[in-house]
Amino acid sequence: MRWRATSCNGPTRCWRRAGRGRRAETWPRAPVGRRAVPGPSAGPRPLVVRWRRAASGPSPPEGRASSPRAFPWHGPSTRNGIQEKQEHMRVTHEAPLAPMTTLGLGGPAAVLFELFDPADFPEFVALADASPGRPVSLGEGSNVVVSDAGCAGAVLRMSTKGVRMTGRTDEGRVLVEVQAGHLLGDLVDTTVAEGLTGMEMLVGIPGTTGATPIQNVGAYGQETADCLVEVTAWDWELGRMVTLDAAACGLGHRTSMFKHSRRWTLLTLVFALRRSELSAPVTYRTVAAALDVPVGSRVPLGEVGQAVLAVRRSKGMVLGCSGTDDRSVGSVFLSPEISPAQADGLRARNAPVNRFPDGSTRVSASWLIRQAGFELSTPIVTGVRVSSLHYTLVADEGATAAGFTRAIELVQQEVLRRTGVRLTSELDFL
Repeated sequence: MRWRATSCNGPTRCWRRAGRGRRAETWPRAPVGRRAVPGPSAGPRPLVVRWRRAASGPSPPEGRASSPRAFPWHGPSTRNGIQEKQEHMRVTHEAPLAPMTTLGLGGPAAVLFELFDPADFPEFVALADASPGRPVSLGEGSNVVVSDAGCAGAVLRMSTKGVRMTGRTDEGRVLVEVQAGHLLGDLVDTTVAEGLTGMEMLVGIPGTTGATPIQNVGAYGQETADCLVEVTAWDWELGRMVTLDAAACGLGHRTSMFKHSRRWTLLTLVFALRRSELSAPVTYRTVAAALDVPVGSRVPLGEVGQAVLAVRRSKGMVLGCSGTDDRSVGSVFLSPEISPAQADGLRARNAPVNRFPDGSTRVSASWLIRQAGFELSTPIVTGVRVSSLHYTLVADEGATAAGFTRAIELVQQEVLRRTGVRLTSELDFL
């Protein structure tokens, strides 16, 4: 079953900065089956969309039906077949992107689309086709370095929200469907409150849920691949919506087939979580120590979340926790994969070498940076230094995107020279 809009009460109102103020612009509705209908005689009117079953629509990929849940979203605000839209899609020309990133760096977007209602996504597709290249998805900007020159094409800030339980798997796990723009932190809080285990170790990680499969977000023994069932996305190459199961996403250590690709825009995600009062086994010594329990213990969900947050704060890995290192993207570098011979040599130097869920053997990037001679708070280039709490990079006054990129290169070069191991950045560069 597919759905499409058949009526609405007017055009989208969009905004563009003009000096210190803003002025309204009117964009015509894209041809996606909507028509204007009369509204109240006076005053601003909320946009109301009525939905009906459609016999036609974008074709699903071969062998797989597209998900009716994802396009559009039917949330709890739907009453008697009418869904009240909370906010129109906003379009801003020459929109500053630096305030939308945690580093606070980068130039403007030629055109920025902010999507709040999934029902507006067909309109975004139509408008984005007028911009050069495929659009860039920004999310919360917590893992990105935006070029000082900005972005010449369309940038989409996905701000769609919504979580719902949709059923159970054959093994009894609860299926949780989430809009891509929903904040990951809010999702983790919801699942813990519902007594669902599988994401509790991800507490304190910034960003949107839609970003989690892109780099297979994980921490303290849990990662997206453990509980992801499927994603629904717009395929810009095929020009249609597709549904992909987790196996088709190519999830690896902080990577996926979506990483460094603009072919897909993620719309919704489905996770499978287990109902339990207790957390997954605590496998990290630092978290176990904060809980004062043996490694491998299971503890109440709320308690493990507090312990993980305490550990992350001690490393400055929770946004806004330090007051000095807040312009951060968290971990800048991946823990690099190493060969058996490198692993033996590094273990002899007491390096933290571990096996990861993808089967690879990796060494701590923080340990390598420290071995290369970098100390906490070490300046690297103007405005960029090592954090005062953890071996990662942060931005200060005077930083630029070019400078931050140069600092990454300098750390990579010194680590390679001093340890023989090549670091790889896990950031997205726009």
